[in-house]
Amino acid sequence: MKNLPLSGARLWDSLMDIARIGGTAKGGCNRQTLTDLDGEGRALFQRWCEAAGLTLSLDRVGNMVFHRPGRDPSRKPIAIGSHLDTQPTGGKFDGILGVLAGLELMRALHESGTETEAPLVLINWTNEEGARFSPPMMGSGAAMGLFTESEVLAKQHADGAVFGTELRRIGWQGTADPADLQNLGAYFELHIEQGPQLENENLELGVVTHALAQSWYEVTIEGVDSHGGGPMAGRRDAMMGAALLISAVEEIALSAIAPSGETGRGTVGCLTVHPSSRNVAPGRVWFTIDTRHGDPERLAWMGQEIKARAATIAAQRTLTITVADFWHAPMTQFAPDLAEHLRQAARSRGYSFKDMPTAIGHDAVYVARKLPAVMLFCPCHGGISHNEAESITAEWATAGMTVLADAVLAVANAPR
Repeated sequence: MKNLPLSGARLWDSLMDIARIGGTAKGGCNRQTLTDLDGEGRALFQRWCEAAGLTLSLDRVGNMVFHRPGRDPSRKPIAIGSHLDTQPTGGKFDGILGVLAGLELMRALHESGTETEAPLVLINWTNEEGARFSPPMMGSGAAMGLFTESEVLAKQHADGAVFGTELRRIGWQGTADPADLQNLGAYFELHIEQGPQLENENLELGVVTHALAQSWYEVTIEGVDSHGGGPMAGRRDAMMGAALLISAVEEIALSAIAPSGETGRGTVGCLTVHPSSRNVAPGRVWFTIDTRHGDPERLAWMGQEIKARAATIAAQRTLTITVADFWHAPMTQFAPDLAEHLRQAARSRGYSFKDMPTAIGHDAVYVARKLPAVMLFCPCHGGISHNEAESITAEWATAGMTVLADAVLAVANAPR
């Protein structure tokens, strides 16, 4: 299989071609899920896949599943996947690299006329990012039975857009059952690291062994609107309460120290202020909190501490503070045998690598809760991602594609 015509140059060209759809002035991408630009990107991907001999199956939540038959149709398919949607100020490589690296393997097999024993599948999951419709990873979550189809299709954006309506509007709702994807034999996902470890250690690849646990919250702080020219004494200023709690998120994350020495991660990513006037102390503030940790006990402590701190601030400032649970993902292990295939492929090709966890949610994490799954990381400059400045080298992309291909083929052609 090492003689397959895999082309790192063609992979790079494809990455640059699809980046033009939703390309931003600063060199990134804004191709949010279920927008017209997402539909345009999907259409280009479909043309490329069909030119490589693949057959599309589109399911009811919009997951694009491309099939390539194997010599033994009784075997469960071996899948490669990731996503094409981006953040509003996203980069060219987050998610897209994994999808197009899988496409490059399919192209090489098609051009060489090579057959695999097991069938192969290439997947573009719907709404991995969760930027427009939250929570993230809805396509893979629905496929793995972690969300119902009805709740996914009913999700609504703040501007009133509804997931199912937008999916139909851009023409990408199919008829296949998402649960059919629970019949995969194994799942592989290549992704940029979205962190600095590999680059800092001068390593070419990371074999991902597990995903950290995550808990997300929504916070509502209610006080009383008051004139900015009025006295400070007696104000029930929701913004000042929010400022204290937001500051506490960082403090709590850094204090959540596991026996290994690892600390937590805490992020406030969205904030809404009412009435949002320059000369009014706000009466209502809403914001989100994202917490993550490799130690589930420390993660639970972070949530408890945030809620306790909220209660203290509410009492001190005569506010009402509600910290509502929004979403939770447990610590998830990837399949050790699939990870070993990635290690063997990296060694065989002479690439440097390390084992590592991911602190970031990916479709592979949801798949791993039902099926054998694994991830492979390549470096990204400065660890920068979800940012228009996100960048990698063609050599890193080629290394990831090559090792991914070797491991997928090893599993697809393994003796029964």
